[in-house]
Amino acid sequence: MIRENKNFTKILFKDLNYRSHIKEHKFYEILGLKIKSEINLKNKTIKSHEENVNPNINKPFEPELDDLCRLHWLVLKRKVTTILEFGVGKSTLIFNDAMKKNKKNYFVFFKKNLRRNNLFECHSVDNQKKWINKVRNNNLLDHIRFHFAELNTGIFNDRICTYYNPLPNICPDFIYLDGPDQSSSKGDVRGINTNHPDRLPMSADILSIEHFLLPGTLIVVDGRTANARFLKTNLQRNWIYCHDEKNDQHFFELSEKPLGVYNQKQIKCCLGNSYYSRIIS
Repeated sequence: MIRENKNFTKILFKDLNYRSHIKEHKFYEILGLKIKSEINLKNKTIKSHEENVNPNINKPFEPELDDLCRLHWLVLKRKVTTILEFGVGKSTLIFNDAMKKNKKNYFVFFKKNLRRNNLFECHSVDNQKKWINKVRNNNLLDHIRFHFAELNTGIFNDRICTYYNPLPNICPDFIYLDGPDQSSSKGDVRGINTNHPDRLPMSADILSIEHFLLPGTLIVVDGRTANARFLKTNLQRNWIYCHDEKNDQHFFELSEKPLGVYNQKQIKCCLGNSYYSRIIS
């Protein structure tokens, strides 16, 4: 069951001040940027109509500081323990910084009290070795585990989609969907695949592992509205969903009663009692 809550982003980003957060954590320095006072951090970058579907572009997109600030904020605020990231890029650097801070603040307590075996790791999956190598070779990323995977065309409930293979065998409490691109999947189903400039990315990896996810897990989809609607249509458990149209992001929180004592402890430590007001019965 999906329950749409248009005010969910107000809950997620309560008390977020973009400039204060960026100034405090200085994660922009990792990106090699200098913040200018006149930059409007809340403006969404509009790319050309061909830029997102051109498979020959080798230059990474310019970082969008508003998006990266929100990701950094969420990982810290929710005390995220394990990230699954689809698509390597600027966000990978931001996740590394946020996980480093979470480890510094919570490692001893979490190790003693929670059953989490990939504490403060971000597992980043991509089917493009060039992006993995570029990010890995140019940065010191102690909290990132890179995974190269093939991207194959397949089906989910007879709907054509794509799957990464293999996936890291982890239990994330935060999933970021910003990959794959639509032009690099292998194979087809009855002649159909995503490798066409008028097609759209359509990943089904999250759907295939939904039954393993723990209550309290948050999914963030960056743009990819068609893919987000595909998830919304096919997710079967109790999720809160919100589309932040202004910032072009989608949010799904698995809002169910805890599965047991360890999941309950994690929710208490990371999300607090306010989580229980969102539970879908």
